[in-house]
Amino acid sequence: MNGSGEGAERAAQPRRKDALRNKQTLLDAAAAVFVTSGVEAPVRDIAAKAGVGMGTIYRHFPTRADLIIAVYRHQVDACAEAGPSLLAAGPTPHVALGRWVDLFVDFLVTKHGLAAALRSDEAGFETLHAYFLDRLLPVCAQLLDAAAASGEIRSGVSAYQLMRGVGNLCIGADSDSRYDARRLVELLVAGLRQPR
Repeated sequence: MNGSGEGAERAAQPRRKDALRNKQTLLDAAAAVFVTSGVEAPVRDIAAKAGVGMGTIYRHFPTRADLIIAVYRHQVDACAEAGPSLLAAGPTPHVALGRWVDLFVDFLVTKHGLAAALRSDEAGFETLHAYFLDRLLPVCAQLLDAAAASGEIRSGVSAYQLMRGVGNLCIGADSDSRYDARRLVELLVAGLRQPR
């Protein structure tokens, strides 16, 4: 009896890994589509980008709000996990900070429309915002501290100030093709540099 149970468990593990990988692929595809087309993009576009059928998306995410929330959390996690990796691999802490801010801008672009999608669920939105702050503020602070400790940037800029500033620069970027938020964010990060 135990032998057959162990065999079934081993067979279930690869399926669970496949299901998790498929879900990650869906979330990556949805994030990419949201960046270019907004959170109201057709599900068929996301399915095509992920290389799956629409039924697969609905099996994982029964409603658009479920998908949007999952993409939001997925991107927060990816952005949080990228910080230490960029710091370890980057040539300098300032370069790592700049690369992380680029990822943060990508996240902010995807985030547009989230409030409207969750309009009826204020508590859910607040929970997501708290998750965002809890995960990203420490990572941004780590990058800022490393860059300040290396003498590359001025000290005294808080993670909250930088993230809020970047967020404010990104407002409206999705609706005005003449406005290049990335260029202004780049100038902001460059402006953190310590005068030589």
